[in-house]
Formats: sequence, structure tokens, C-alpha cells
Amino acid sequence: MNSDFMDALSTLETDKGIEKEVIVEAIEAALISAYKRNFNQAQNVRVDVNRDTGTIRVFARKEVVEEVFDPRLEISIEAAKEINPAYELDDVVEIEVTPKNFGRIAAQTAKQVVTQRVREAERSIIYSDFIDREEDIMTGIVQRQDHRFIYVDLGKVEALLPQSEQMSNEHYKHNDRIKAYITKVEKTTKGPQIMISRTHPGLLKRLFELEVPEIYDGTVEIVSVAREAGDRSKISVYAEDKDVDPVGSCVGPRGQRVQTIVDELKGEKIDIVRWSENPVDYVANALSPSKVLDVQVNEEEKSTLVVVPDYQLSLAIGKRGQNARLAAKLTGWKIDIKNETEAKELGLYDPETANVPGAEPKEEPDEESHVEGEEDWLEQVILMTRRWTGTKVKKTKRGEDSEKKKSAAAKMHSNG
Repeated sequence: MNSDFMDALSTLETDKGIEKEVIVEAIEAALISAYKRNFNQAQNVRVDVNRDTGTIRVFARKEVVEEVFDPRLEISIEAAKEINPAYELDDVVEIEVTPKNFGRIAAQTAKQVVTQRVREAERSIIYSDFIDREEDIMTGIVQRQDHRFIYVDLGKVEALLPQSEQMSNEHYKHNDRIKAYITKVEKTTKGPQIMISRTHPGLLKRLFELEVPEIYDGTVEIVSVAREAGDRSKISVYAEDKDVDPVGSCVGPRGQRVQTIVDELKGEKIDIVRWSENPVDYVANALSPSKVLDVQVNEEEKSTLVVVPDYQLSLAIGKRGQNARLAAKLTGWKIDIKNETEAKELGLYDPETANVPGAEPKEEPDEESHVEGEEDWLEQVILMTRRWTGTKVKKTKRGEDSEKKKSAAAKMHSNG
């Protein structure tokens, strides 16, 4: 090795972030093993690499003793003092034993060490980059597949997509570009191993964050996600600002935002519902698109009894119970659904006392204003009929009084 090699290590430190001193120490340790292996030496040695010139020297380390039993590891006090009078018993004397052809062995060893260290450093850098991306999504390209995994290229590393994390309605082909959710990043002897998923509920949440600016900036919050990948999902959203429509923000103009996500998930149906701290409203919203007549809440068991119209029972339950199952998973409440007729027969539903979702207290209408409004409406119909047909229609009493007032006002004006 020479000064050019040391300059190369300095460049490597700058480009790869591997400290030069770490590599040199690793080379020294490797050279000790190489020396013992190639020269059949079992003695205690030290290898010194000059940090400027790259010169390599090998030193045998021997302990100063009165009587020598193993000359490979020990040196007498008399011999030590011949080297340096300052040596005393139990000191360690270093004697240079650098072989003449050690340079070739050193070069090979240094190459192996540097290659290994660079590989380890690259693996460490990749691990550091991806450990911060756990529970995030990345776009990758399908490379190949076997009976266990689909291998997806994420740029610096190949990620593994297990069969259990693949969507049943998807068929992956070579060079397909897909978005996947990173579930786990692990260190292994072969480098970092990255596991990804296409079925995780987190994938749906991250896709909405990408497509909906209001979610990304925190104006709209995704409270909960329930998903049966490839078939149907539900998400509940909430906005602190009452002027912001959280559901409309997620749907987007003409449904463009949610449609982009549906396309990415190969047609998976997505229900977006408004979150509410009131379980009556929240459970009713979660059962969308079914209409709900009554929600009875049991706080202790965290369960609800939901009454729906007879003709909407199958819609509320859903295909194979999917709608009710997703609603329960979304809200965290057990949901028991009854149709209106059955609930009445069992004495569980009374329209007068029902907890109607979203209902506000009803106010009794003012009788006088109601009559007046009715007459105004009737008067408008009469006037429009006269204009359309040219027919004289008998006026209401209110209409006659109005014309009399107008006539009197005209006479007063002419007299004036």
C-alpha cells in the first residue's frame, strides 16, 4: 500500500460516509490474521499502518521475563536491555518482524476489508433510510415472484410482498408499478429486509393523505379505517372547522380524489363517513348507505341496537354481513341490526321515543303564520294562472282586499 491508497480511503470517507480511521483499524486487524495464517506464526503481533504514506510494519510483542519458557511470546531481561536499557520486568518489547513479501498479502487483505466495509456501510445507510419510512408508502416496480413473495424494486433495495399481504383482485406482472405500505424493516446478515403490504389499512390512509390536501395539512383528520382489501373499505373523517366539509373534501370535485384511490386499489369500494363523538350519529353514519330509524346505545357493553326500515335490512347488513362488520370495526361498537317490524313486535322500537340520528328538537309551527303562508302561495298560483290563460279567475278575499287598497291609494293621489 502507498499514499495513493490512503488518498483513496479519504475519498471513500467523503463519498460513502465511512470513516477513514475505522477502515485502517479494520485493515490492521485483518493483517494480523493474515500474517499468522500465511507465516505459521502464533506469536502476539501488532500491525501498524502509517496514516500518511500507507507503509505497513509488523511488530512481535514479547513480555520481559527473568527466564524464557516460550521465545515466541517472551524475552529475557538481558536481551530487552540490549534493545533499550529502560526496559524492566513485565514490560512489553516490540520487535519488527515484517516479512519481505508481506506487501502482496497486505494488498489483497486490504482490498477484501475495504470491500466488506463498504458493503456494510451501504447496508447501514439503506437501513437508516428505510427505518424512517416504516408505516409509510412507496412506489415500486414488480421484478419477479415465487410461491412465497413478490419482489418489488424500491430503488436501493428489493422489498418483499408476501402472499398474505397481496390483494385477491390483483394480478401482478413484471414491471408493474405499484404503491405499497412498508410494514417492517429488519437488519439481517444479508442486509436490510423490507416487508410491504397492499392490504394494510394504513395504505388506504396514506393514499388519502397523498390525494387530499386537507388531510395532509391537518384540516381534515382520518379518525378510523376499516378495510377488507380488494372488496370494500370504510373511513371516518372529522374537521375541527365547522365550515369545512370533511366528507366532501375526501370525495373531491366530481369524485376525482376518491376515484384516483379506487383506481389504485383496482376498484375497491370506499365509503367515507363523518365521525361524531355521539355514538348514535357515528354508528348511523357508519352503516351508510342504509337509512337508520333508531340507535339504542349500551355504554357498559359498548354495544348498540340499530333499527332500520324493513326494506333496508339487507342493505344495512350487507353482502355476507360485510357492511355491518365494517361499521362495527370502524366505530369500535358492537352493532345488532333489527328491521322496523321485528323491533316493534319485540317492543324495542317506538317512533315517538326513537333516537333518530342527526335529529334536532322539533318546534311547533305558528298557526297564524302557516295560514298566511298558505294564502300567499294560493295568491301566487291565481296570478300566474291569469297570466298564462288570460282568464279572469275569482280572487281570494285576501286578493280583493289588496286591490281595494290599491284603488283607494290611486284616488287619493288624483285628488291631491
